[in-house]
Amino acid sequence: MKKLLYRKLFKDYLLFFLIALFSSSLIIWVFQAVNFLDIMVEDGREYTVYINYSLLNFPKIISRLIPFVLFFSVFYVLLQYELKNELIIFWNFGEDKKKFVNFIIFVSTFLLLIQFLLTSFIVPNSQNKARSFLRDSSVNFFGSFIKPKRFNDTIDGVTIYTENKDKDGYLYNLYIKKDIDKGFEITYAKKGIFKQISNVPVLILYNGETIINNVNQITNFNFSKSDFLLKNLQSNTITTTKTQEMKTMDIISCVIAINNIKANLFKRKQDEIQNCTSPNRINITKELYKRLIVPLYIPTLMLVPYLLILSSKEKLNFKKLKLITFLAGFFTIIFSEGIVRFINKEFTENIVIFISPLISFLFLYLIFVYKLIYKNKIK
Repeated sequence: MKKLLYRKLFKDYLLFFLIALFSSSLIIWVFQAVNFLDIMVEDGREYTVYINYSLLNFPKIISRLIPFVLFFSVFYVLLQYELKNELIIFWNFGEDKKKFVNFIIFVSTFLLLIQFLLTSFIVPNSQNKARSFLRDSSVNFFGSFIKPKRFNDTIDGVTIYTENKDKDGYLYNLYIKKDIDKGFEITYAKKGIFKQISNVPVLILYNGETIINNVNQITNFNFSKSDFLLKNLQSNTITTTKTQEMKTMDIISCVIAINNIKANLFKRKQDEIQNCTSPNRINITKELYKRLIVPLYIPTLMLVPYLLILSSKEKLNFKKLKLITFLAGFFTIIFSEGIVRFINKEFTENIVIFISPLISFLFLYLIFVYKLIYKNKIK
């Protein structure tokens, strides 16, 4: 009978958690996907780049929401059990509250492993793949990112300005500056339009002049019609690998290399690891904390709502305990995410921050030991 009760409790936790997680993640993803439209519209990217880039950001949203949703799920379900007198069933069947607490700790270990998998492997890999779509793609919809009366510098090394643009796509009074190897090239034109000629994007210019400054030698020529080729021109979008896109093994190896930690495992030379530089030292340490330390708060977040079993709704202090429990969980979430700002460059100075999940869990577990075991023995 006890197994059935625990099974029901677990199903209620899991159902509420999954519904809350995916519904909230989907809402945030939709709003984020709308912002990613800039990649396609203003940056001139293809629809496939936009779709793949948006979808690959979904795992990151899930990983960031798991701690929040997990705490609120356990808190809400356990509170409903208490308000509906369903917890009394456990106590009437002689269930020990200590075993009840150990049950949630056991469940939290599985969720901890899932979060580790997300933050350490799935999210960095998906972020790197999303960035690869930008690295491997080129600007295609050239006409879409040109805004009248604005200096459009989406294309790397090229600045385009136009006073007006009509409904047919014609641009008027154009100014184009292009960087070349040893100077720059400036083109003025009264009129222009983007076209595809033999699958090559071309900006056709009419009635203008081109001035070329090459090694401090200036030449110019007038034209009635000129083709400004846009083939192989890249966007100004940042396409280099960021710290959060690095492999977890590289992050660990970089921390070991930078801090001269004696370790045979993951030991590599600093120059063999991308982004593993002294100026990036603090960012590497922060990323290590986010991936390997923040998930360790999950057992604490799942244990905090169980403070509610230390009392019952019939007691006068239950409302106060309910508020304290909610604030304790909320503070734990803020603390786990906010303490990253206090990480220093020196690895040894961050030891307290790195063991803070263990400290918080042991502190909370000792409260349960005192309340449920030691205090009962005194009585």
